[in-house]
Amino acid sequence: MYTLAPDEKATAVMVYSRAKLIHGDLVTKNNLRVNIWLRTQGVPNYIHLLKTQVLFLDGASPKSLAYNEYFFPTERIIAFHLAPPNSEPLDYDPDEANRAMMEVNMFLGAFLLKGKLRVSTHTDFATSIEVSHMNWLSVYDAEINNLLVPQMPAIRVSMLLVDPRQVSFGL
Repeated sequence: MYTLAPDEKATAVMVYSRAKLIHGDLVTKNNLRVNIWLRTQGVPNYIHLLKTQVLFLDGASPKSLAYNEYFFPTERIIAFHLAPPNSEPLDYDPDEANRAMMEVNMFLGAFLLKGKLRVSTHTDFATSIEVSHMNWLSVYDAEINNLLVPQMPAIRVSMLLVDPRQVSFGL
């Protein structure tokens, strides 16, 4: 089993891909804010998780496997958040001018996400997503449901990061 270095911490997170939901303890440096970690420089090609549960959703019925250590390609992450009930400060100033919250639905592989995006009040949604060129989009007050396993309880988080190039949006 991996032993954390003195300058490392392990934080419970959830990671979404096209056909997987991954829950585990992400290994990062102590001084990093995990909820925005994917936006920082130096993110590795593979995220390193400890005490991991992987739910596979691409077969006839979901399968779950457990691993002491799990490495997942960062480029295949569709969405990422702290595992509830963990939380960190949100990444915006609520008093910022010319911004509003917009309710959206997003499809993340087998998951439906209902949440809010912080958008400019001077452009429409289509323009906002076309010109933003962000690798990671923040979504707030989100509820995430599995479309293939309806008995799975909804996951509610105050903030998550989504790769806008890998999702579709419904207004």
